[in-house]
Amino acid sequence: MDNFDRSNSGSGDADGSTPVDNELGKPIPFDNDDAGDSNVSHTPLNLGGTGTAKAPAGPTGPSVKPTTKAPMGKAVSSSDRITGVKTFFTKLHPGAIEFLDEQITNWLKENPGITIKLTNTVTGEIQGKKTEPNIIVIVWY
Repeated sequence: MDNFDRSNSGSGDADGSTPVDNELGKPIPFDNDDAGDSNVSHTPLNLGGTGTAKAPAGPTGPSVKPTTKAPMGKAVSSSDRITGVKTFFTKLHPGAIEFLDEQITNWLKENPGITIKLTNTVTGEIQGKKTEPNIIVIVWY
């Protein structure tokens, strides 16, 4: 890093030119005011194309089979859809987990027409009197 001479009075910028305060509100000058002297061309590039882009052609020949639309899947009847959800949760110790098993079993016995479609099991913290880790079982039917 260069050391700059700090003997200036501070009234101007580092190279001793005019103070910055006098230039407020004025446009910033370009380094090269004469655009004719520039070596940069502002004309569009011609890459030899026709001006319209086309997608590349795919492979052809006897080994390439035409693609066909896949047939639509069979319609889902209303009995195949999820119609409800039930959530069970308990603390993480053996007695509580046994109680959870009994709750789920009793709920299924009380609702014999239910067909379980999906279940999720996660652990997380449930807030009660105090926040404790719990096992959460979600039954989609």
